[in-house]
Amino acid sequence: MDNDLSPRARMRAHCILLSNKGYTIKEITEINEIHRDTVSSLIDSWNKFGFDGLYDHPRSGKPPKLTDDEKEIAIRLLRQHPQSVKKVIENLTNITGKTISAATLKRIAKEANFRWKRVRKSLKSKQDKEKVEKAKKEIKKLEKEQKKGEIELYYFDESGFDLTPVIPYAWQYLGTNIEIPSSRSPRINVLGFLNATNNDCQSFLFDCPIDSEIVVACFDKFSESLTKKTVVIIDNAPTHNSKVFTQKVEEWEKKGLVIKRIPPYSPELNLIEILWRFIKYKWLPFRAYFSLENLIEELEAILGSIGSKYQINFC
Repeated sequence: MDNDLSPRARMRAHCILLSNKGYTIKEITEINEIHRDTVSSLIDSWNKFGFDGLYDHPRSGKPPKLTDDEKEIAIRLLRQHPQSVKKVIENLTNITGKTISAATLKRIAKEANFRWKRVRKSLKSKQDKEKVEKAKKEIKKLEKEQKKGEIELYYFDESGFDLTPVIPYAWQYLGTNIEIPSSRSPRINVLGFLNATNNDCQSFLFDCPIDSEIVVACFDKFSESLTKKTVVIIDNAPTHNSKVFTQKVEEWEKKGLVIKRIPPYSPELNLIEILWRFIKYKWLPFRAYFSLENLIEELEAILGSIGSKYQINFC
């Protein structure tokens, strides 16, 4: 009970000692927090096999089809062809001479910590790593200044919504499918200023294309409500680099609004991108896609309730 390397063997030995001292099966069950059938079976095994009855023995079952080395080959092939189980199985058969089922390959993949999930688009290969790291440090510094109450920090961006649903997954009964309408429609553009610390969002909806004049008008409106120095993080969209926009930067700075640009190809630094994903993938109900009027109504309801009904934990 004290020295065996197996925790299960130590527990079982304890049960046998308690039984020998006159404890009932119910009492042993309560002491070790195990089922009474487990205790009963253990005592029978002790009486029949003695010390051998305290240990787990190899269980019968079908031997694995692939050796450990062959499993490594399967994993290597999975890395080469992550989107095609069929191709991995075919190549594995050519190399090892063994054929396995898709279920077996999936089980091997899960054992190796692989998971079937959505592939993400990425622009990281185009990033200037040094500039991105520098920007991350500067944003961290700004976040600390905001926590101290020295500034307000907002993230600005635009996103478009239409009647083509962006809904990758949903819980559905087996054998049934949830169907929602999908159609072409005018694009509803949303421009937003997001304070990630307190989930404050100031947004503007437009049913027309966004140009520099519209972006400038939104910044003008936003600057009217400032109570302290406010830093706004933006990306390098053409409307943000236009002459119309850049000519206003000095005027906004006098009002306490400072523009901070993130490096090209680094959308992950602009936290408002997360807000757009939450709206599109989680918050917009199916009925939003029934009509353009529904879409506008639901967008206005969500944007008006960010910070209360709708919140994101950015920590």
